Amino acid sequence: MDFSYPPEVERFRKELRSWLAANLTDEVRAADRRRGRDPQAFETLRAWDAAVADAGWAAVSWPAEYGGRGATVLEQLAYAEETTRARAPLPLNVIGINNIGPAIMQYGTDEQKRTLLPRMVRADDIWCQGMSEPEAGSDLASLRTRAVPDGDDFVVTGQKLWTSLGHRADWCQLYVRTDPDAPKHQGISCLIVDMSLPGIEARPLVTLNGAAEFAEVFFHDVRVPGDALLGPLNGGWQVATTTLSHERAGAARLYAQLEVQLDDLVADLSTHVVGGRPALENPTTQHRLGEVAVRIKYLELLCKRSISAALHGGDALGSASLAKSVWAETGQQLAALAFDTLGAGPDGERWVDRRLSARSLSIAGGTTQINVGITATRVLGLPRAPKAGR
Repeated sequence: MDFSYPPEVERFRKELRSWLAANLTDEVRAADRRRGRDPQAFETLRAWDAAVADAGWAAVSWPAEYGGRGATVLEQLAYAEETTRARAPLPLNVIGINNIGPAIMQYGTDEQKRTLLPRMVRADDIWCQGMSEPEAGSDLASLRTRAVPDGDDFVVTGQKLWTSLGHRADWCQLYVRTDPDAPKHQGISCLIVDMSLPGIEARPLVTLNGAAEFAEVFFHDVRVPGDALLGPLNGGWQVATTTLSHERAGAARLYAQLEVQLDDLVADLSTHVVGGRPALENPTTQHRLGEVAVRIKYLELLCKRSISAALHGGDALGSASLAKSVWAETGQQLAALAFDTLGAGPDGERWVDRRLSARSLSIAGGTTQINVGITATRVLGLPRAPKAGR
């Protein structure tokens, strides 16, 4: 695993670092902390996304013709490290930029590319992704939302759940079942749906920390034009799986994010006193901090192994799934340590939110159970568990 950065990557890093230093403000960082709670913060972040896009930094992995930089994997790695360490907000359309945009580039019509991509990258339009359902979470192939051909349209009926920004979205990349008689992976299609169409109802979901960043979305006999199809009919599984590789260095955010949080916690503890003594002099606290620090370094190794596999044509999925599981566990461990040591008083105010939101880390981006299964089969070579009834 070789991660020596060539000179062109270091020039890329230096240029990005300089731009962030000149343009990223405390106001933008503060808006990011209020994301999901404050409508004005949302608009501040939208304006920030437009500024980032206009400077060419919003979607560095995209080809230059669509507003990106055609960044190499190592440049993407440098980008993820620098933006995370600078505490730059993730784009409002992060799912759009990482997954939906590349899908449109690969499968979309010229009209779709020309009209949708520029507005997506600037957050002029907000996008959501309709995948998860009440009975189809990490198992996308079990989805039940139907799209029935009717003349030149599809009539869509069903429900999506935990849809990020579903109540704010202008567009949705929607996965639907178009052939109920085909094997479940083969009867899925992908549609690009205008969220203003009659029959769409989005209800925001308020999570434990008081944020409303997700929604449940209902489709009541929604007529979607036939030209909204993205990719081939009944080829939605291919659209979903082949577009996940465009942001191959995104794993860098996992360890860089936790490094930043650990630095914040140590800074807060450095002025915190418990029982008349500095909190950082407590042996138990020192032990727990050391354990988290070691796990973050281990996570960095796993992430870089995954990126190295992507660079050299290896199997990146196994190490990426293991990294995601370690990220979730370590993030929860760090949040618990912060809350245990700082409490809910003024010194620990920002950690209360993180303690609550950390519970979702073992669900976001694929549940721990799914990732453990992938680790077992792809990393350890264990046989798949037999299906019930066999």
